[in-house]
Amino acid sequence: MKKDFYEILGVSKQSSKEEIKKAFHKLAHKYHPDKKGGDEARFKELNEAYQVLSDDSKRAQYDQFGSYQPGSAGAQAGQGFGGFDFSQGGFDFSGFSQGGFGDLNDIFSDFFGGGMGGRQQARRGRDISTEIQISFEDSIFGVERNILLTKASACETCHGSGGKPGTKSKKCSKCNGAGKIHETKRSFLGSFSSVKICEECSGSGQVPEEKCHTCRGLGVIKKEQSIKVVIPAGINSGEMIRLAGYGEAIPKGASGDLYIKINVPPHPVFKRDGSNLFMNLDVKLSDAMLGAERTIKTLDGDITVKIPEGVSIGETLRVKEKGVPHGRSRGDLMIKLNIKLPSKLSRHAREMIEKLKEEGI
Repeated sequence: MKKDFYEILGVSKQSSKEEIKKAFHKLAHKYHPDKKGGDEARFKELNEAYQVLSDDSKRAQYDQFGSYQPGSAGAQAGQGFGGFDFSQGGFDFSGFSQGGFGDLNDIFSDFFGGGMGGRQQARRGRDISTEIQISFEDSIFGVERNILLTKASACETCHGSGGKPGTKSKKCSKCNGAGKIHETKRSFLGSFSSVKICEECSGSGQVPEEKCHTCRGLGVIKKEQSIKVVIPAGINSGEMIRLAGYGEAIPKGASGDLYIKINVPPHPVFKRDGSNLFMNLDVKLSDAMLGAERTIKTLDGDITVKIPEGVSIGETLRVKEKGVPHGRSRGDLMIKLNIKLPSKLSRHAREMIEKLKEEGI
């Protein structure tokens, strides 16, 4: 049974990263195994859910497929924390899965001045995903498609600055131009002095004197956008196309990425195996014995195929370079011959076959 990470953390699928973080902090403090009444199994479950939902790309994969498969192991326990020893003070982090500390960067960044070991991560919008269906033919030869998405995009009026065109900037009064705000927080690790990016100026330290009327100073606006997608030749059903920078936009930061899943329905005639295409062709017994020429429809149009004399049941003909493009070459079309035996014979046909039988054929 698949785990519902949103249900585990008690949040909805529309929750922001900040809401997910707050929910995790609250529940992790309650169920930490070193606390009275703590629950180690529940704590591990919370950590697993947070690792996925706090990471934009992992969350996009989870939302798309209902699960997440990590691609590589993360940092080892005790590394990357600027020399802070978590083994002191009764906190046991052995229960975190591999990659857990790397994925918990977002939690501890508030406690260590904007990042692990003092490093500050670049601001980036959320990755988003969608899926489209194309025909079997388009999957073989490639195609361009336009898709409509409603997402947060940079404001076209102020070009993402948040200010009225032509207006000057002034020092942010909330952070006094520092771009960061210092706070003291309490968590299940104790009390820490935290530094977080100022939400008013998005970390720039500057705000416009007059806000943009279109986006009301946010720099981004939710709107419908047409995006051209170039689908390469030979793509398989289920493959993903990544468009960098076409995800959600955020004020004064880089946009996330757009992931597009390609769905290809089966073809009634052709089946694909790697770079080759396969089809079946029914052949009369007389054509199989004497040879013949047949005109067949392919994805490239009509072609004439020569059936050799005396072919066997199940024999396969190869038509070169009529398969799936790969690089500068193409695969082949493989035609399996199905010899159709007559269910009824006329008197004349029976007499002829009897003569063949007498000749040992």
